[in-house]
Amino acid sequence: MRNRTDGELMKLVMGKNHLALEELYDRYAKLVYSFALKSMKEEQAAREIVQLVFTRLWTTEKGFDASKGAFVNWVITVTRNITIDYLRQKRKLDQVIRFEPKEWENELVSGDPDPDLIMTRKWIGEQIHEAYVHLSESQIQLIDMMYWQGYSLSEIATRMNEPLGTIKSRLHQCLKILRKHLTAVREG
Repeated sequence: MRNRTDGELMKLVMGKNHLALEELYDRYAKLVYSFALKSMKEEQAAREIVQLVFTRLWTTEKGFDASKGAFVNWVITVTRNITIDYLRQKRKLDQVIRFEPKEWENELVSGDPDPDLIMTRKWIGEQIHEAYVHLSESQIQLIDMMYWQGYSLSEIATRMNEPLGTIKSRLHQCLKILRKHLTAVREG
């Protein structure tokens, strides 16, 4: 395996040859790790990204195309894309954790001396929570998967085994309902 090119190894990987994947791992794991560590500034996250990158190499259907450039550039692009996705999911998860209802209310009460601002924030939070009553279970699930779990619309369509157009339409209707309800509350 060691005397094969990266492109040859990647073709073997797409044929599910685990020895070829091990060889690519030996060649590029340190590079992927250093790129991820530089981006994330966190060793555990960098290790997870390395695992995600090589899992992607193993499961990809498109693979590497030598006519479009060097393998090293392709693997760094895959790493960059996975790192961006990882950061987005981490950011969304941090938002969910940061806005747990009890902690959020405590922060409002203790963090800001302005009682009007505290009450306004609390009222807005309650209105958003109450607006969920106007949504179906599938709409609530869609909002949760997209905004809080970080899935893309195409990933949601795949997970829910529904056409992408159906998911987009459901999201549009969901946002329309929320906008209508929240606008009515603000004007009322």
